[in-house]
Amino acid sequence: MIRRIIKIDEEKCNGCGACASACHEGAIAMVDGKAKLMHEHYCDGLGDCLPACPTGAISFEEREAPAYDEEAVRRAQEQKHAGHRHEGHAHHGGCPGSKMMTMRRVEGEENTAAAASAPCASRLSQWPVQIKLVPVNAPYFENANLLIAADCTAYAYAAFHEEFIKNHITLIGCPKLDDTDYSEKLTEIISQNNIKSVTIVRMEVPCCGGIEYAAKQAIQTSGKFIPWQVKTISIDGKILD
Repeated sequence: MIRRIIKIDEEKCNGCGACASACHEGAIAMVDGKAKLMHEHYCDGLGDCLPACPTGAISFEEREAPAYDEEAVRRAQEQKHAGHRHEGHAHHGGCPGSKMMTMRRVEGEENTAAAASAPCASRLSQWPVQIKLVPVNAPYFENANLLIAADCTAYAYAAFHEEFIKNHITLIGCPKLDDTDYSEKLTEIISQNNIKSVTIVRMEVPCCGGIEYAAKQAIQTSGKFIPWQVKTISIDGKILD
């Protein structure tokens, strides 16, 4: 039968495994570091995997495919859950480090027993944080104050969590090491979500200008009027502007 089904572009796939985790039916699996549609009759064509993909490697297509088999999916899920109970531990498809999650931070939690031994509490509220890995349509982007930071800044500036990460959704990257232009991905995030503000934090070194340029370009290309600011950190850990 001709029906809508997902299509995976292997050249765009970075092997993060987010789509395999997002596919409740178990149609997708990671094979040799790439996402594969393993069971066409498991795919319901609704596309829960699309917003989870950070590289846009998944799309829809209309083609000849077996009908969605809800009963087969149910049996496979039962077998999977039974296997997990037998193993005694949870398992996630793909890289566990790229599984999307939201951390609920409660004001005053730095005074709790769990945080008492730490100098300060973490203010990070979501995962992943790498620009390349974060899903474009992650729910935490709605009404978010966005922090776009060069990854070295958090090491150079001691109060980074309290002054920058707190109450922000955090995205980090290094254009020099990644050898990439983040502007396209950042444009998608800003265009497709209701972003309230953007704070850009970079190091004083010239190569760090790439992340500032990408963020500014993304705001401009999105066509949205969003308050933004740039903060520059010196190598010895001071805010320069």
